[in-house]
Amino acid sequence: MKQALLFLLALAAIGFSSLPTLSAQTSNPPDLATPQEKHLHNVRQLTFSGQNAEAYFSADGTKLIFQSSHGDVKCDQIFIMNIDGSDQHMVSTGKGRTTCSYFYPDGKKILFSSTHLASPECPPRPDFSKGYVWAVYPGYDIFTANPDGSDLKQLTNTPGYDAEATISIDGKKIVFTSLRHGDLDIYSMEADGTHVKQLTHELGYDGGPFYSPDRKWIVYRAYHPQTEKEISDYQELLKQNLIRPTSLELWIMKADGSGKRQITNLGAASFGPSYLADGKRIIFSSNYDPVTHSTGGMGNFELWLINSDGSGLERITYSDGFDGFPMFSPDGKKLVWASNRNAKAPHETNIFIADWVP
Repeated sequence: MKQALLFLLALAAIGFSSLPTLSAQTSNPPDLATPQEKHLHNVRQLTFSGQNAEAYFSADGTKLIFQSSHGDVKCDQIFIMNIDGSDQHMVSTGKGRTTCSYFYPDGKKILFSSTHLASPECPPRPDFSKGYVWAVYPGYDIFTANPDGSDLKQLTNTPGYDAEATISIDGKKIVFTSLRHGDLDIYSMEADGTHVKQLTHELGYDGGPFYSPDRKWIVYRAYHPQTEKEISDYQELLKQNLIRPTSLELWIMKADGSGKRQITNLGAASFGPSYLADGKRIIFSSNYDPVTHSTGGMGNFELWLINSDGSGLERITYSDGFDGFPMFSPDGKKLVWASNRNAKAPHETNIFIADWVP
């Protein structure tokens, strides 16, 4: 379990050493797609050590922003690189732990969450004696900065977890997950942090929200406990700032929080959804096992496509280990994601990019 999702247990860094860049690799790297990955062509590896995840395109499709821990960076910090892997550099403070970074559409600002105001040190790892759990650190708040990390400004300052923020394609609305009212719900706010509105109210975890290209819909992951035991377990863990992410389904809702609809029923851990450029389909990661029609365990996650009405489920990746956090370039021609493929060390997760074959 730990091997599959280690990158999600992002820790904070107090040092910095540059990631290797593509220029240090061969000029004609091999295509790292597996034979069954018919939608992926010219798969290239962009990072080459440590834990790297959540790489998202800039609006002009020329850069990627992502989180990484490697070398002297002991827990995740935010980095930017070109889409060929060159010019990798850290843009967060190097303190605390960071997650969920994103470019503003005009390219003049970046968005990410950090615990550095709560403490400059790495927050403690979650207690795995309780099983596989994620920590929802209460020190997380959402920040903006210039793309070089300067002019850092805090957008949230409420008690508890504020993270998982992304921004609409017109740059006007941010959607994020917060524990400010005692449960993990999705909220929206203006790009400057004002006019916060709660969008989900169901008991349980609602997170990882992304806007559709037309800004009318939001796709997200959710776990809503039903039985008394499930509710008790969820609430007890939440008191300790923990959640158990082993059962997550995808939902969509209108941008105002209405029209909620579950679109997967896979009985697995499905997460990291984002829309394709056409706004009609969604790509995501899941440990769903199509043979048993249930979870395939926490050791193997693949990328999947699904229509926004829940039909047309299609497997995209066929690689041992983890494939997750997919995002298409604005023109829909490239796909970026995190994967264990071609790892040179145990638990290593790197960023990959591919040409998309419709």
